[in-house]
Amino acid sequence: MRYTSGLLVVSLMLPVAICAAADPGKLSVERLFSGTDLSGPRLRSPEFSPDGRYVTYLQGKVDNKDQLDLWAFDTRTGQQKLLVDSRAFVTGDERLSAEEEARRERQRTASLKGIVEYRFSSDGKRLLVPLGGDLYVYDLVAKRDPVRRLTNTESYETDARFSPLGNHVSFVRDQDLFVIELSSGEERALTADGEGLIQNGVAEFVAQEEMDRSTGYWWSPDEKRIAFTRIDDSPVQEVERLEINADGARVTRQRYPAAGTANTHVELRVLELGSGRITAVPLNFDDGYLARVNWFRDSRHLAVQKQTRDQKTLDLIKVDVGTGKTRTLLTETSPAWIELHDDLRFLEKRNAFVWASRRSGYRHLYLYDLDGRLIRPLTSGSWMVVGDGTEDGLVGIDENKGLMYFMANEASPLERHLYATSLTTGDPARPRRISVEPGVHDARLMPNHRFYLDQWSSPQQPPTASLRSLDGKVSRWLMRNELDENHPYQAFRANHSSEEFGSLQASDGQALYYRLIRPVPFDAGKRYPVVIDVYGGPHQQYVRKDWMGGSRAVQGYFRQLLAQHGFVVFSLDNRGSGFRGEAFDTAISGRLGKVEIEDQLRGVDYLKRLPYVDGERIGIMGWSYGGYMSLMALTTTTVFKAGVAGAPVTDWRLYDTHYTERYLGLPSAGNSYEVSGVLPYVDSLHGNLLLVHGMADDNVLFTHSTMLMQRLQSLDKPFELMTYPGSKHGLVRIPQTGRHYYEMVVRFFERVLAVGPASAGLSESG
Repeated sequence: MRYTSGLLVVSLMLPVAICAAADPGKLSVERLFSGTDLSGPRLRSPEFSPDGRYVTYLQGKVDNKDQLDLWAFDTRTGQQKLLVDSRAFVTGDERLSAEEEARRERQRTASLKGIVEYRFSSDGKRLLVPLGGDLYVYDLVAKRDPVRRLTNTESYETDARFSPLGNHVSFVRDQDLFVIELSSGEERALTADGEGLIQNGVAEFVAQEEMDRSTGYWWSPDEKRIAFTRIDDSPVQEVERLEINADGARVTRQRYPAAGTANTHVELRVLELGSGRITAVPLNFDDGYLARVNWFRDSRHLAVQKQTRDQKTLDLIKVDVGTGKTRTLLTETSPAWIELHDDLRFLEKRNAFVWASRRSGYRHLYLYDLDGRLIRPLTSGSWMVVGDGTEDGLVGIDENKGLMYFMANEASPLERHLYATSLTTGDPARPRRISVEPGVHDARLMPNHRFYLDQWSSPQQPPTASLRSLDGKVSRWLMRNELDENHPYQAFRANHSSEEFGSLQASDGQALYYRLIRPVPFDAGKRYPVVIDVYGGPHQQYVRKDWMGGSRAVQGYFRQLLAQHGFVVFSLDNRGSGFRGEAFDTAISGRLGKVEIEDQLRGVDYLKRLPYVDGERIGIMGWSYGGYMSLMALTTTTVFKAGVAGAPVTDWRLYDTHYTERYLGLPSAGNSYEVSGVLPYVDSLHGNLLLVHGMADDNVLFTHSTMLMQRLQSLDKPFELMTYPGSKHGLVRIPQTGRHYYEMVVRFFERVLAVGPASAGLSESG
């Protein structure tokens, strides 16, 4: 579709007769979403069994990479076997509750089917598997009939787990907290008032979407108590959201905490499992957020993290659950905002804990005693303790040897490596690097600390998995994944364009890293158009030395596809994107869309200096924050000829509290929301715009795009539009809609940047 002055006109965006790829060695969008995984076999959600005997993981089926089964690798014998075949329990389309659909959307697993999560019992003998709305236990040592079905109800059980000693299974059903005693099979409701706007044991919307807290209950180590949240959404404004589906439309009334409005009322309570007695924890979260909850090892005290509404202060509070007394152990402050994390670890043989902080300007680990007194910093330097795409980097602690293991970007901001340091270190700036190969590693420590599971990839090596000793040497390969004649990507290697990495300098002198892919075939005497693939927002890093963007592999292969269609493809991580330290990450504080675009323009200037780039034919594309970036690029500059804006934020006043207020404060304070939004700049729209949005998006509401449409029409600004009935925010990950979206993007850029006819690599259904 194309809108011109508010009138719908026929556009070349509509499907045309498109031939399949003439060259079978070129990628097609259809191939990105069908067949075996182009990256080869990969481990999802790998875990060591508590005894270290097995590494369990999820793996897609040969005929459907998104249908996951549960597998196990025996660390002693090196043998792998299928444990649970998802199709043995669920045939046909899987039934999901509305709550589970929303939960998977927020966990970015909405495109997956079959087994998407599982849990070990503490003795390592059993696995808890949610499947098809019910719960199953798999007995790893059973001689026969290893699968036991725990529930068989019309309702959907969510957030299921074993109790710490393995005697119970707990879960949330119909907004209440339940427990099953495994020895007797007896099921018991622990709460009974969950209905309407009241939910027990559930994380509220902003906790799931923005705070990386997906649960609302926590077992004490001795199994005698459960701390849980009771949430009440009645203070949250009710928004009427029109969900437009293929077979009609419906009005959905959603409690959505937009910036500046009231949040969910959250109470923290403690339940005594024996007596059923419930007591309230005397902390008020109405003036802020319940960020994290942990138990001390004595099972008598809670460690509660409370964040203020402006997110500039975080208190770690010790709560005596018997007396209700509270004491603040430590306080973190920042002039910008405090990043939340899960790197709080209580030691077993010493009255101390490890804690992560950015107080030095970079994220590092510190050792404290149980009264909140700092013992020593454990790491330091102009680098960050950080995992593979997360703030969390603490891998494990071996108290017998006095060693701590962690992930960090000490070697390069574009890489991740495993390191070790002493708990009594005298030089926290000089840890010992364990992982060997350049690239991005993700490590999990075996419970006995003899080995670690290393998942590694690089721009030249698809994802691998190996069991390694703590000097980095391979003991056993779980998944070698060599790029040989049997690899799924082998057929496309002849047209693969190697990624080139480099850095530019921001106006404040900080390094801006980029990735560049040249067209295939490449002629140095020609001048090519460019597509800039951007995200640009917090907590993301597009430019890393991994295989095809790691968890965003479809996007990585799409960059290769664009190169095979004659485009230079460029990505640059501007200031405000993640994992670089306070000065880099917080440059956007108080104003969004300014330094990000300024840095992207540095990239454009660099591209224009390349002899093979046509500086008059530069396009930009992005999704979510990247969609916002595309709009800001087209409305606040004149250097882009075209842009694709997918699910963009257009007015930050419509986005949620915890995310938006972190960067812009309250809407009532100054004009930060006005100057950071897209709408004030729409009258300066330059170039060709393709606007894309899911019509049932409950994250970046469809309203963002409808407001933009109306403003563009009133200003007589032409643009093109594609909407997806019934689709949520993650539609690009769903095979049907994702395929349509990417094929449309190729056609759009080929037409408006005048590369050539839309032919190779597209299917007829696009």
